[in-house]
Amino acid sequence: MMKLRLKILSRTANLTPAFAALVLASVILLGGCSAVTDYFEKDKEPPLPGDRISVLLNQRGLSSDPKLANVQILLPAPEPNNDWPQAGGYPNHAMHHMQAPDTINKAWSVDIGDGSDGKERLASSPVVADGRVFAIDALSVVSAYDVGNGNRLWRRDLTPEEDDEGHIPGGIAYDGGNIYISTGFAQAIALDAATGAEIWRQPISGPARAAPTVRGGRVFILTVDNKVVAMNAKTGKTLWTHAGAAESSSLLGSASPAVDAGIIVIPYTSGDLVALKVDSGRLLWQDTLSTIKRTDVVSNLAHIRGRPVIDRGRVFAISHAGLMASFDLRTGRRLWQQEIGGLESPWVAGNYIFIITNDAEIAAISRDTGRIHWVRALPRYENTETQEDPIIWTGPILVSDRLIAAGSHGQAIAVSPYTGRILGNVELPDGISVPPVVAGGSVYFLADDAELVAYR
Repeated sequence: MMKLRLKILSRTANLTPAFAALVLASVILLGGCSAVTDYFEKDKEPPLPGDRISVLLNQRGLSSDPKLANVQILLPAPEPNNDWPQAGGYPNHAMHHMQAPDTINKAWSVDIGDGSDGKERLASSPVVADGRVFAIDALSVVSAYDVGNGNRLWRRDLTPEEDDEGHIPGGIAYDGGNIYISTGFAQAIALDAATGAEIWRQPISGPARAAPTVRGGRVFILTVDNKVVAMNAKTGKTLWTHAGAAESSSLLGSASPAVDAGIIVIPYTSGDLVALKVDSGRLLWQDTLSTIKRTDVVSNLAHIRGRPVIDRGRVFAISHAGLMASFDLRTGRRLWQQEIGGLESPWVAGNYIFIITNDAEIAAISRDTGRIHWVRALPRYENTETQEDPIIWTGPILVSDRLIAAGSHGQAIAVSPYTGRILGNVELPDGISVPPVVAGGSVYFLADDAELVAYR
């Protein structure tokens, strides 16, 4: 039986220095077109003699604050969570410090359907509730599995009969005994979580790439045309809508809104962060995480693809364009900002925030000030000598004093949240494009080949 060992492997282990390169290879146009640029083509001419130094890495890499060098990081004790009902865990996306055993074994694995390929991709992590794991594959097929043994309980294909080609992945959320699904077919669907029976199906303004957020009897869905619709969870009736600034291009994927304390915070592809009242859709405040410092087309996209986090009256968000900030939830007052870019969701625990940056670095940041405690470079390429096959990292999540991140090269690593030290790694069935989830002391990975694996 394969074991996932997350204890310290070596006290002297060092990572290969990160090399500078642009990881992102695809800009997705809302009209359906895509452009791909090869940034890793070998030089035709012989290289000049001497050592090559990455100027870009020196310019854009993070550095820890020297004044925090001797400050000890203290985290709240790990606590058990029975469920992971929505994208990001809870509607506010603040899961803090979860509990799992120090060493966990592979319990079961199951094929959920179609995985990522050249045309379709998995975009939504599984959700866990009521003793079941729910997952959606790359062709919009939703299925449920028993958390104990992985046996499939039901399966339902959501593809409309008149639209059986060209899938844009959406996502799923659980609330009150129902599963809510946003789809690439411009539909929102509610299913009975126990049987998979359809409860309602309603049209929305456009395809959705992000999972719904559900709270207080309302379902909130963000579409690719930068619109949010609030729906009645029981009937699917539209309660209100909000339209963000239109964008001609964006990155693949999107982020679910965060909801807490009667406020919804929406991350738009324009880089705008918008806070509304959940009951009426009334605007409370608006800010932007775009920047004018970068000049190339791809890195200048301000898309907020990482889910914003609402935690104890504050909002934390990061954009791809290189800006991370903290806001007062009620007023929108900007409390601090850092020139950090990322595609993954920040993870808040205690007085700290953990992030993965565009430059394949994992870092610990002060929740109160935004100052950086430590930075650890992650492997950038599967082949470090030729700098080929860039690794895309997803996560992190915090589980029993370990930050877990998973990569497109089919490995997951554990990092100390206190020092940034690498604690261990594990081989997974395939590359990972969606973050792992934790519930009931089990860690669930959904690999790109559509294999769902449970460790406990």
